[in-house]
Order: sequence, then C-alpha cells, then structure tokens
Amino acid sequence: MTGPGSDGEIRDWVRGLGLPGLIDIHVHFMPERVLAKVWAYFDAASEHYGVDWPVRYRFDEPTRLAVLRGFGVIGFAPLLYPHKPAMAEWLNDWAAEFAEREPDAVPTATFYPEPGADAYLARALERGVRCLKAHVQVGDYDPADPLLDKVWGLVAESGVPVVIHCGHGPLPGRHTGLDVFETVLRRHPRLTAVLAHAGTPDYLAALELVRRYPRVHLDTTMVGVAFTERNAPLPADWTARLAEFGDRVALGTDYPNIPYEYSEQLRAIAGWAQDLGPEFLRAVLHDTPARLLGR
Repeated sequence: MTGPGSDGEIRDWVRGLGLPGLIDIHVHFMPERVLAKVWAYFDAASEHYGVDWPVRYRFDEPTRLAVLRGFGVIGFAPLLYPHKPAMAEWLNDWAAEFAEREPDAVPTATFYPEPGADAYLARALERGVRCLKAHVQVGDYDPADPLLDKVWGLVAESGVPVVIHCGHGPLPGRHTGLDVFETVLRRHPRLTAVLAHAGTPDYLAALELVRRYPRVHLDTTMVGVAFTERNAPLPADWTARLAEFGDRVALGTDYPNIPYEYSEQLRAIAGWAQDLGPEFLRAVLHDTPARLLGR
C-alpha cells in the first residue's frame, strides 16, 4: 500500500494488488510533428510556468509504448486535442488508425468549436470511439460556446466519457474555471465527464461538481506529486473528502510528458489508500477507468 519504489517495481506491485494490470485514462500519443511541438513547449516551461519541465519519457513511439506496457498498463486512452479550427477531424483520423494498430489503446477523439463539429464527432462516435478529450486551456475556447451545444448533447447521449482540462492549472486561461464548465453541465447533466488533474488547483470545487452531477469523475493526473504540490497542494483533508467518491476517481498520468517517474503518481494514490483502503486503490488503478473506457 506504500506504492512502488521505482518504475522497475510497478509491475510486481500491481500484481500484488490482485489486479490484471493498470488502466490509464489520460496519456498522450500524437502525430510526431504535433508531439514535437508539445515537447518544445515544455522545453520552454521556465518561460511559461517559471519552472523546468523535463519530459521524462522522451522516446520514439515504439519505445514509449514498450515502456508503458512494461509498467503493466493493459489499457489506455491516447488523448489528443486541437488548438485551432480544422485540426480536430484530422487528429481523430490519426487516433482511429493508432487504435487499430495498438489494441490496448482505446479509440479516442476530440473536437473544437467550429461549424461541422457535431457532424465529425457523430462520425467518430459511430465508429466506436470510447473516450473524448477537451482541452479548454490549450484550445482557448469557451466550453459553453453555442457551436459546441450539439456536440455536448451527442456526448451526453452516447455515455462516452470526455476527459476535460478545464481547471486553472498550470496557468489560467481566458475560459478556464470549473464554474465555466458547470454551465455545460447544467445544460447536459447526463454528461459523463472526467475532470482532468482533479480540477487543479480547485480541488474542492471539483469535488463539488462530483457531488452535484452523478456522472462527473476525477482523474489523478499529476495530483499529489511533489512537482504539483509545490504550487497547488492538496487540501489537508483530501482523503477524507474522497471517501464518498471512491468509485468516481480514475488513474490518469499525462505519460509521457511528465517531469518525474510514472511510479511517483502511483505512490501518491497509494498514499491516499492508506486511509481509504485497498478497494479504493484497485478501483482507481483499474476498475473505474476500465468501466469508463469499456475495457
């Protein structure tokens, strides 16, 4: 229950929990030229964020896949996101091809507030997409934009989870904020949403959304690790507040773009399980993300 001491200990630790493996709902695989731009942004993180952000798993795609599987990850959602119009549909086509050749990757899709977004999202859902990504900060759009209203309706009706980065971390955007996203939830209360990074830094507000909307979940991406705790620490009573939502928290990591070992995220979650118990730990690491992703 203390978590793996290093990446090399992850697989045996997971087996010791009686799990077949890990299911990670928040990882990033992208077309190489897109990923190169993401990595270049992190290379300049000291300018953007005031801290260095060395990408820990900066390998070619086959190596990244092998390393992730070596941790005992048996299913994952490779998330993509556009930052401008006329980009989302192309990313969706790439994601579909990726999932076809990598069977442990669930098919994913994304969208952007633009004419025709509902049409290309409908096509993605028809071909079996099992997870969606919305990045309000990078996309710099209002999630309640009227151009997305039909999109949110389709997502709510489908039951497919959308992992949405709508919190203010690591930097506030023009349209970030859990209150902004709640405008969408009020219109579409049946939406299955996963608040990326547990809404960092507004953890308590994120838990309130989980409380008010029965299909809202949290992911653990970068939550509780030393890198995040420096500027966005968890509340002192975090584990006590999580107790009633044990089945609404899913493993997410941001692999490969994290500036620390994958095992550190697992140690943070295992630390919460010291109070919440082994059933909570198994739910976060496997059962809840498996349910959300249909694994």
